[in-house]
Amino acid sequence: MNEDYGLTDNTEKHQYEFHIEGLVPRIEYIKTNNGEIYLTHTEVPYALERRGVGSQLVKKALQDIEKQNLRLIPLCPFVAKYIQRNPEWKKMVMKEHYIEQPQA
Repeated sequence: MNEDYGLTDNTEKHQYEFHIEGLVPRIEYIKTNNGEIYLTHTEVPYALERRGVGSQLVKKALQDIEKQNLRLIPLCPFVAKYIQRNPEWKKMVMKEHYIEQPQA
């Protein structure tokens, strides 16, 4: 199922969200006053797993972060793995915060 979900930036709760079937997959973040955003935690409700929801959420959050011209620090392992698999996003990551994973 590859639906296109609308991204909500819930600034009150400090998270990017989708609203799907009454559920709220989200990426929690911390924004600093000097133009940095830390993506700290991604959560996709069990009922929505294996439908590409998490990847689409990360992609749309990254697009929004790029549009705002923020510097990205991906603390969430899911986000970091997404960026490794989609290297076009590496340009947004603050260099000292990008961790290359050894190739197996």
